[in-house]
Amino acid sequence: MKRAMVFLLSLFLAGCATVPSAPVVSGAPRADHLFNDQLFAAPSERIRAEDVFALSDEMKRYLRVQIADQLRTKGPQQGLIDALYTKGQLKVEYDSAQTRNAAQTFSERAGNCLSLLIMTAAFAKEVGLEVKYQSVVVDEVWGRGGGLYFSIGHVNLTIGHRYRDIRSRIDDNAWLTIDFLPLGATRGQRSWQIPESTVVAMYMNNRAAEVLAKGEVDNGYWWAREAISNDPTFVSAYNTLGVVYRRHGNLAEAERVLSYALSREPGNLQVASNLATVLEDQGRHAEARALTAKLEQKQPNPPYYFFNQGVAAMKAGNNRLALEMFKKEIGRDAYNHEFHFWIAAAYSRLGEIAEARRHMKIAMEFSNTAQERQLYAAKLDRISAYQ
Repeated sequence: MKRAMVFLLSLFLAGCATVPSAPVVSGAPRADHLFNDQLFAAPSERIRAEDVFALSDEMKRYLRVQIADQLRTKGPQQGLIDALYTKGQLKVEYDSAQTRNAAQTFSERAGNCLSLLIMTAAFAKEVGLEVKYQSVVVDEVWGRGGGLYFSIGHVNLTIGHRYRDIRSRIDDNAWLTIDFLPLGATRGQRSWQIPESTVVAMYMNNRAAEVLAKGEVDNGYWWAREAISNDPTFVSAYNTLGVVYRRHGNLAEAERVLSYALSREPGNLQVASNLATVLEDQGRHAEARALTAKLEQKQPNPPYYFFNQGVAAMKAGNNRLALEMFKKEIGRDAYNHEFHFWIAAAYSRLGEIAEARRHMKIAMEFSNTAQERQLYAAKLDRISAYQ
């Protein structure tokens, strides 16, 4: 089958971009019938919704002592943003190896976009500001790890003053939107407001995907379960739960939860692709082929299609064809560090060292973790030495 891969739709896992699922009408029934706790070992880590935005003593001391004057002189909005994200102050490094809660992000001074949003919102609420969350439609971006493919979505937040007098009208100019994409990247893009329960579900879903990619299937179940419990309308979490069941060998349960998710979002290609894979696993080849045919009509070249063609061409020694395929993949996802790394390798094999160096620098710039940056820096040094 052309789609012999497991897609896992997991928002905000490796960065800040792509098309999230369409908003679902609230009031959806709970899906407790999809849970099978008895199949899984107890979680080996704490999984609590109340931990997501909880402030540590260190964070409270930071507000009370280190930036108290700044909050007072600049006001809570600007003072907080300057303290958190002005160079030379908190110095939080971008790292997508793990989605962190507010306290972890502050303590480790590292986090992905969702981690930064959660930490910022936690601080904002602590200083008395109102917080609103928006899901934003931006260009599609994918990542992969642990044999899974991840679609990466984007949210931002807006903070404003909390008015106790309900007769007071809030001027829109009093609200400040904080976005962790480059300035203007989301300007004019469609967005919608989402409740904090959805943000918590996104965090839980990210953690489920991350531990699942590491082979921790039992923990993946409990994280996905908690995501659904916090927001039963968040379809991505059902998709993740379906992948968990499949990896655990529970194909009937995987089919049940993925079918439920697809009934909620019939146009969700990731859920449909996963369901086709589960049907194939069960030996129901005709049903799987029928669903795959529908997917290929809607998406003839799925994510990583040209990339995989390029890797195959390089293994066969056809570096020119590999270069052509990698260029096609970069054409639809210009910020994927892995694509730039491989196109740099192709250019290097062809002796075009200047282009190889340029793309390796881009790979290093767009990398998601310190480990990746070190790897690409070492590769860049080798290319430079060769030149």
